[in-house]
Amino acid sequence: MKFDIEGKAGITTPPPIQIARALKSLRSYGKSSYASLTDTEGNYVQVAGGGVSCMIERFEIDASQRWRAFHDKPSPMRPDGTILVFSAGNIPMRADEWFMCDQVVEVFLAFLKSAPFPPFVHWRSAPGF
Repeated sequence: MKFDIEGKAGITTPPPIQIARALKSLRSYGKSSYASLTDTEGNYVQVAGGGVSCMIERFEIDASQRWRAFHDKPSPMRPDGTILVFSAGNIPMRADEWFMCDQVVEVFLAFLKSAPFPPFVHWRSAPGF
């Protein structure tokens, strides 16, 4: 596995605690606003944003398919079309695609361990892919 975080050197075979700390330091407006974890086959999970404003995606190399994470509790504060702004660009989001950092950590650690994703996360085809 390789863990990459914006503005920092990539880490091969990162320990879970290092992934958790790095993800918790992400900020949409900071030096690091996105990160990814890639396995040896090229599959990955990635996050953009930080804190309570995170977007999660995953990519499956065999299917050439990128998926966007969503959940069952749409944000009343962020209706469909709200824009996630971070250093790599602006992404229009649906109300059910906003995640908190602790949830992102759970998704990344499940991917790291090749375990099932947490039950709160569901996946749909990513827009434009």
